[in-house]
Amino acid sequence: MSAPAPAATVGAAFASGPSGTTSPGPAPRRPVRPRRDSVETTVRSRVLVTGVLVLTSVYFLMPLWWLLVAATKDAGYTFAGNPLWFSHFDLFGNIADLFAYKDGLYAVWLGNAALYSIVGAGVGTLIAASTGYAIAKYEFPGRRALLAVVLGAVLVPKVLFTLPLFLMFSQVGIVNTYLAVLLPSIVSPFGVYLARIFAASSVPDEVIEAARLDGANERRIFFGVSLRMMSPALVTIFLFQFVEIWNNFLLPSQVLIDEQLKPVTVGLVTWNALVQSGQIERHMVIIGAFVAVVPLVVAFLSLQRFWRSGLATGAVK
Repeated sequence: MSAPAPAATVGAAFASGPSGTTSPGPAPRRPVRPRRDSVETTVRSRVLVTGVLVLTSVYFLMPLWWLLVAATKDAGYTFAGNPLWFSHFDLFGNIADLFAYKDGLYAVWLGNAALYSIVGAGVGTLIAASTGYAIAKYEFPGRRALLAVVLGAVLVPKVLFTLPLFLMFSQVGIVNTYLAVLLPSIVSPFGVYLARIFAASSVPDEVIEAARLDGANERRIFFGVSLRMMSPALVTIFLFQFVEIWNNFLLPSQVLIDEQLKPVTVGLVTWNALVQSGQIERHMVIIGAFVAVVPLVVAFLSLQRFWRSGLATGAVK
């Protein structure tokens, strides 16, 4: 009995023609060109999306542009001429008048806003990071219930907490103090939720176990290892907290009475109410609003790189 033919020989036999010659293989396929209607649909969708983005940008940037233009004009020409273009430039004189009004009351409001925002955002970020890290990395009774409470608190508008907080602070006697604004500012359920996502995605369990084997305690692991790996997340949480506290109006307006304790948002609304009675010029309110926007722009531009990387890290999870 003869041995079976090798697979290559059998394949060559099937590829051979009647005369024993090998038939040519299949011709190479030509690249399929996209259909004209699909190309037109893609171009239309891109144009549509770009148009929507442009309109949205104009919608949000137009008030800021008007505020910039109005702030640069002399007080007597605020609403004169083209409202969207520069004329009668006197920005630095307007800023000087703003900070000189009532012995620098606006500077006090600006300092209060910076104090509330920086301290509240800093402490709030640390609390949110530690809480989110604990929920993500530790097993303990009530872990799921705690996470559910945090998620439920995210869904509740903070406006609803204003009256209960005012009543609580009245009972303990801290109304019209810095603590009345700082204490609610350091609690951020949304920051806890973000920190939990970042900790689960950016801090591997193997690194924590290796640190424990090296003899590090939990406090040292958290502050020396985990916080460094969560640094983009911390910047993201800090930015969200900073902007929220800086723009907060309702709570400070209810718990603060002394003008020396008010933030810039409450102070500008107070000035705007005096415009109708002629006690202050509207141009002063416009300049104050323009100056109040500058710290937010500076914060975003200086921390933009960390903020983008932090959002990308959380999106992976």
